[in-house]
Amino acid sequence: MTVEITSKIVGYRIKQQETAAPSPALPEEDPLTVRIPSRPEGTLEAVSEKISYVGAEGRKKVYLLVSFMPVEGVVGGKRVVIERPVEFFFPSGQLSSEHQWITATMRSLSLAARGGYVTQAVADLRKVAWDKGLVRCGTNRWNKPMFHDSEVAAIAWSIQQILYRRGFLDQDGNQVPVESLVERYAHRMQHGHAWQPPADDTLGEVGSGAVEPIGQAASTTDQASGPAVVGHCPECRGELIMMDGCPTCYAGCGWSKCG
Repeated sequence: MTVEITSKIVGYRIKQQETAAPSPALPEEDPLTVRIPSRPEGTLEAVSEKISYVGAEGRKKVYLLVSFMPVEGVVGGKRVVIERPVEFFFPSGQLSSEHQWITATMRSLSLAARGGYVTQAVADLRKVAWDKGLVRCGTNRWNKPMFHDSEVAAIAWSIQQILYRRGFLDQDGNQVPVESLVERYAHRMQHGHAWQPPADDTLGEVGSGAVEPIGQAASTTDQASGPAVVGHCPECRGELIMMDGCPTCYAGCGWSKCG
């Protein structure tokens, strides 16, 4: 545009180019604690697990489903995505316990997952005890059988192992930092599959009773926890342990000296 000068020029200055105002920083929003109002419609990716354990009523095998979904948040001013469990489902008819209580527990776990505190909820379930003796499920880091205070505690431990193999918890059931979860989800997007622990960190699958990572050499087996073996089962020749004051087979046949 042309401008006509009608007065004497006494000075000049160079006009500076206007710069855009910096965009405001995004508010921090921890994707681990972002509340998910309800289960989203449509399909969710899920893990179906067969869990095997031995209690006072013999060996049992149950199935559990855990659904996952990506959740967005803001960390360090950057928008990030992690994967979180959002739903737990235990099909009916698998246990003799009243189904209403099983359903209530799974619904409560699902609410805890969507509320951002599922790690604490599962850890709390591991403290549940009953009066029917110990329940054998999985192995410890010395490859010795693990014994839990109830069926609920055994299933809760198995849930922790599912979340560990998915990369959401560490091998001790503690929450993995959000930075690591961001990296693991990015790994999934890049490689097309979920992050998993190294093959030599685990002993096997939950269903086979061997899932906990190896942490020490076999020379420490004398430190392993669990009841002492008191004999061999006359039915299947498996090892007997003391349960409720009676020698009981935990190898799978359910034989007990007390009948």
